[in-house]
Amino acid sequence: MSTFRIATRSSAQARAQSEFVGTLLEKVCGASIEYVYVDTQGDLNATTPLHQMGGQGVFVKEVQRAVLDGRADLAVHSAKDLPSQVADGLTIGAVGERRTPNDCLVGNKLSSLASGATVATGSVRRRAQLQQLRPDLNFVDLRGNIQTRLSRIPENGAIVMAVAALEILGLNDRIAEVLDIETAVPMVGQGSVAIECRTDDETALSALSQIDHSASRRAVEAERAFLAELGAGCSMPVAAHLSSQGVFHAFMASEDGISCVQIEGVIGDSDDHRVIGAATAAECRQRLQQTNES
Repeated sequence: MSTFRIATRSSAQARAQSEFVGTLLEKVCGASIEYVYVDTQGDLNATTPLHQMGGQGVFVKEVQRAVLDGRADLAVHSAKDLPSQVADGLTIGAVGERRTPNDCLVGNKLSSLASGATVATGSVRRRAQLQQLRPDLNFVDLRGNIQTRLSRIPENGAIVMAVAALEILGLNDRIAEVLDIETAVPMVGQGSVAIECRTDDETALSALSQIDHSASRRAVEAERAFLAELGAGCSMPVAAHLSSQGVFHAFMASEDGISCVQIEGVIGDSDDHRVIGAATAAECRQRLQQTNES
């Protein structure tokens, strides 16, 4: 029987995600599981806005290092936190079945917010998208773990969160409104868990292949190809989502969030999903440039 050491952040959400993966491996492979808890740059600095800290990667690098230096065998991440460039020596061995990918509002519904009401979010993407609908709202930054953010809902306002983060902690009752994908295209990989291992670890690769959810992997790969083409992380207002029905939504905004483009297309079962993801990113970039020049 194999023993797998799983590296993960120590937050409640990260622990719940990792324990879910561990339970799957125990059930499917009969593996024994140990957990290695790691504090990341993003955890240690809960005040600086994410886009000022370098965006994607601030929640994963130390977790990845635990696998690379041999302290752990697997790294479990929220897929949306992974940079589009895979770390040297690591590979994504499995993608977990996707939970609800949408964003949501906690506090009040969008239609219930009065002009000038405050909406808190640490995501430049979420701010850019909601500004298109409600430029009259007051947007402020928000950092911290789930419980910290839930304790900082502005009076008569709202905070924006991922539905999946609340789902895994059993906090669905806090959701005031789930935002449509067309209204708020999710961050690349949102709602999925990605499990990394060393590229030469055949035992881990074999085990992870048994828990890989192929449809979720295909969607995340298309979305990550979109992000890789742009060469940007979550410090830029970009988003992409491939639905289980093959509908691909993509969003890109200027750095100030004022100009934006949104594209909807279809990726068929026989299409090269990565190629289309990258091509859609190039189209977004071209359209945004044309919008800014006109």
